[in-house]
Parts: sequence; structure tokens; C-alpha cells
Amino acid sequence: MIEIKVVNRGRQPLPQYATKQSAGMDLRANIDEPIVLHPMERRLIPTGLFIALPEGYEAQVRPRSGLALKHGLTVLNAPGTIDADYRGEVGVVLINLSQEDFVINAGERIAQMVIARHEQAQFHLVEELDETERGAGGYGHTGVK
Repeated sequence: MIEIKVVNRGRQPLPQYATKQSAGMDLRANIDEPIVLHPMERRLIPTGLFIALPEGYEAQVRPRSGLALKHGLTVLNAPGTIDADYRGEVGVVLINLSQEDFVINAGERIAQMVIARHEQAQFHLVEELDETERGAGGYGHTGVK
């Protein structure tokens, strides 16, 4: 378990895990009045949260499966990445992929946030790569079974 410093400038409770083995914590809309998200419209929804992640960690903002299935609402840049050195407000870019308006109310659970460790890489320029069984076979290369 890691500790994350958080400033809550909103009116919503801090994110928390719903169950002991949950990977993500729900993020809530911190808005003064309902927002109508029209079909194919995208909006940045504030959460009121500001976080300081430890070096080597990121926060991933992901869609909530219930909103996606029932209402066609998803996180447009999924997963959105919050870097350890970002100190601005956590926002959620939502898009309505349905054919009906969706109303976002204050306190509504709009996305989930997963905290993940990551590595940084350094590229090493070479003239060629080693051979593998797959080689350059890409999308759909392994077939359907």
C-alpha cells in the first residue's frame, strides 16, 4: 500500500476502493449543476481532486463499465495518465457515444482511477532486431480459434 497526498477542493468524498480486491477507485463529478452530455459530445469533468503521486507511479483514469454498457459513456483518452509530477486538478474527459442525452449530476461516479507502478525506458539505436517466430506479423496475425 502506498500513500498518496491529496487535496480535496470539491464537495465529494475521497476516492476509495469498493472492495478489498478492487483495482480502481471511483472518481466523482465535482460540479455545481447538472451537465447534459449530448450524443457525440465530449467534456472535461472536474473532480476537485489534486494528487501528488510518488515517483515511479502513475494514476490511470478509466471508464466505468456500467456507464459504458448502459449509457454509452466512456473516457475518451482511456486510459488517461496522470503523471507523478502533475499537480493540477484531476479531470475526466467523458464522451457520450450513445444516441441519447446523458445527464451528469454532482457526485456521480464518472470514472475509475487505478494507481500503477511504471518504468521509464531508454532507447538504444541498433541496425536490426533479433528474429522471432512471430516476426513482423501484426494485427490478427495469430488467427481466430
